[in-house]
Amino acid sequence: MFYSQEEILETIKMSELEHFDVRTVTLGISLRDCTSRDPKEFMDNIYKKITLSAKNLVKTAREIEQEFGIKIVNKRLAVTPIAIVSEYSREEDYIEIAKTLDRAAREVGVDFLGGFSALVEKGFTKGDYTLINSIPSAIARTKRVNSSVNVASTKAGINMDAVKMLGETILKLAYETRDEDSIGCAKFVVFANAVQDNPFMAGAFHGVGEPELVINVGISGPGVVLDVVKKHRDKDLGTLSDIIKRTAFKITRVGELVGRTVATRLGIPFGIVDLSLAPTPAPGDSVADILEAMGLERTGAPGTTAALALLTDAVKKGGAMATSYVGGLSGAFIPVSEDAGMVKAAMDGALTLEKLEAMTSVCSVGLDMVIVPGDTPAETISAIIADEIAIGVINSKTTAVRIIPAYGKKAGDIVSYGGLLGESVVMPVNKFRATDFILRGGRIPAPVQGMKN
Repeated sequence: MFYSQEEILETIKMSELEHFDVRTVTLGISLRDCTSRDPKEFMDNIYKKITLSAKNLVKTAREIEQEFGIKIVNKRLAVTPIAIVSEYSREEDYIEIAKTLDRAAREVGVDFLGGFSALVEKGFTKGDYTLINSIPSAIARTKRVNSSVNVASTKAGINMDAVKMLGETILKLAYETRDEDSIGCAKFVVFANAVQDNPFMAGAFHGVGEPELVINVGISGPGVVLDVVKKHRDKDLGTLSDIIKRTAFKITRVGELVGRTVATRLGIPFGIVDLSLAPTPAPGDSVADILEAMGLERTGAPGTTAALALLTDAVKKGGAMATSYVGGLSGAFIPVSEDAGMVKAAMDGALTLEKLEAMTSVCSVGLDMVIVPGDTPAETISAIIADEIAIGVINSKTTAVRIIPAYGKKAGDIVSYGGLLGESVVMPVNKFRATDFILRGGRIPAPVQGMKN
């Protein structure tokens, strides 16, 4: 890559004044050669594989931070979904596997490890079922391990038995971590159409179509986009889209440079750039603020979904021009507690669960870091999941739910987690129930648009 002096100066400005950073450099590691019928041997194998493969990741990333003057916020690992490479009958075995993953992540110094996961869009194996049952205890007993379950795809439909089970799982996880306002639920996500190369948590895993090792990078940049939107308040929406597109081009170029440099120095293949705008609780680093700078009084007002659609599309177009290796989720994240503008909108009553659900039809993922009352019934949580997952299945896109029923909290309470997880108001949930619908179970068939062959 060749960079002009002007591009270098722009990058320095973005980094120093506009909150630009590379949100994550994620090393994907295949564990397919670690399988064993003996759980202890399997755990020994995965510990050795992870600690050997990732021993220089953090050191190398920090060196590049210093050289380029660009912060890499998180250094992460993603591994093959554990349910694919292990098939054990005891929950205790999976809990010990999670502890082993956590110990390996701590040893190499990464922030998080993703891949305590199962793919059950068409049904369960015995190991899938056991792993899912172990999730509350496994996540509660680890610090760095993240978990995900893919319950649906456009080709397979929605496994409603899994959706029902996961509503109960989330409540158990909330209870297991009740002393920390149910923070364990922030490390668990339910997917439709999960992708194999996602570098972001909590849903990262290393797909079976990926190479042995690979570096994937997730960029950020809401502050950079917000700055240019504020500077062009007099422009029409078509012109504004073009301005955002050109800004996304610059952000993506820098992100790919960082990712490729890390990969080259580690001697590992470079994978993809995830173009998602990833907010933080810091002032000026908010996707909601971008939408309001476009002309909305408050995020959640009429017009919010259209504004978010413009933003997401422009980011994707600009990123696609900057790199041939777009992957992951790519678009705009709207995690409520992690975005100060989203939190304000929720506190003001402008942003509701129903409006968030509508917005997720045009952005990267779905209902993310949404805090709801701790006494929300399991079937209601399952129904919220089903609604969001249906959007992904029908629209052939990835959607997800990361919902936190904060134990002992009620609507209007404030829950604070600190760091990137931020804080938020507990959002009210529709009081009418879908219990009988969820208890039917079975599988919602794949839509006709899934018949593409």
